[in-house]
Order: sequence, then C-alpha cells, then structure tokens
Amino acid sequence: MLKKRIIPAMDVENGQVVKCVQFENPSLIGNPAEIGMRYEAQGADELIYLDITASLQNRQAVIPWIEKIAASIHIPFCVVGGVRTIEDFRTILLAGADKVGLNTGAVENPGLITEAARRFGSQCVVITIDARRRREGFWEVYTHSGKRPTGLDCLKWAAYVEKLGAGEIVYTSIEADGTRQGYDLELLQQLTGAVSIPVVASGGAGSLEHIRDAFVKARVDAALVASVLHYGDLTVGEIKSYLHQEGIPVRLV
Repeated sequence: MLKKRIIPAMDVENGQVVKCVQFENPSLIGNPAEIGMRYEAQGADELIYLDITASLQNRQAVIPWIEKIAASIHIPFCVVGGVRTIEDFRTILLAGADKVGLNTGAVENPGLITEAARRFGSQCVVITIDARRRREGFWEVYTHSGKRPTGLDCLKWAAYVEKLGAGEIVYTSIEADGTRQGYDLELLQQLTGAVSIPVVASGGAGSLEHIRDAFVKARVDAALVASVLHYGDLTVGEIKSYLHQEGIPVRLV
C-alpha cells in the first residue's frame, strides 16, 4: 500500500513565509529555507511553497529563494505561483524544484498542462485548485490567489486537467483556509472519486482528527498542513505517530 504523505505548506510573500486566513491578512512566519529545514528534520515527506502574490502582480516566482531552498533541503518540494509559460516552468525546475504548481496559468492556458507534461513528465505537473462553494453541489474555481471567480466547476475542471496530463491535484477550500475547522471533506470525497491521479487536501487542518479524516473519509493521498505546524501546536512527527496508531500507512520518522 502506498504511504500517505504529510506536506507542510508555506505561503511566500516578499521572500518570507506568511500565513493567511481565507487568503487574506498575512502574518509573518519566517525564512522559507530555514522553515523548510525544520520540517524536513521533523519527517515531512515533501514541501510546497506558494508565491501568493505572483499571479496578482503578473510576475514570475522569485528564483533566489527557490535556489536557497534547493540548497538547504533534501526532500522533494513544489513551487506554485506565476507560472504562465513553458519557460517559467523550466526556470523553476532548473532552480531546484521537483514539481511546479499551476492554477491561474492553467485556467488561462490549459494547453500549458499538456505541453509541460510532455516536456517534463506528468509527475512534475501539479494543478492547484482554489474553490468556493457557490451553491449545493457546485464549487467554483478561483484564480489570482482566490480573488477572481472563473465560473468553472471544480469537479469538472479536475477531471479535465487529468485528461490534459496533470500528475497531481491540490485542492484548497478558500472558506476553510487558515480557520483550523477541518478540510472540506464533502468536496474532497467527490474529487477523489472523480479522478485517478493523486489528490492532496489543503485548507483547514486544525487537529490530528482533521488530518485523519481527510485520509479515512475522503481517501486523499496527501494532506497539506500549515497553521498547526507554523504556530507550534503539532510537529510532523506527532502527526505521523498519530496516523500510524490509527492504522494509516505513513513513513515514520
């Protein structure tokens, strides 16, 4: 059985890790490379860094902090933000990232997914989906760091990006983000049933039980965790020990 992954998530603004609530009001956390090293030491399986202003500012991800991370850690990491061309994709990979995440760029140019998968392999192509529940049974995809509605149905978009060649989907509930009230299990359950590629839960983890439920009830492949790690409520090792006790297969520290 494949091991379930715990992935610390770090929002980056002006070269520093911050934490937002519902994509607003960022609070300073610290240096991206130093925090990544700490989570690696705790037993993280991967890391994900999200440049939260790149799309809003219509710019590429800033390469120097990506290079510093690559020089500091030894586990895989993904960079999300500002990717609109194959050259953007290539630049981030050459800076040391193992995966590249697309949201706004994928919605604006779905063909970029297929081209990136062809050139670099589907395993490098992560589609991040930020969505809000708009009515019963309909979650709308948002771009530009949760600021711009697209009219796209989250489940249909997920199935489409899989066909285009995406290797993984990270779903973030905008309403749940940073609230510590739990993941959007209803949508995640539907999402894991709609696609065959790995699905990563994001937005809302506030307790060990929330993380367990994402794996047990929603059958996700990995869980992003941010606030409970950043503020010292839990460590990656504590999360994994609990999950192991609950019978969920994880790589123990």
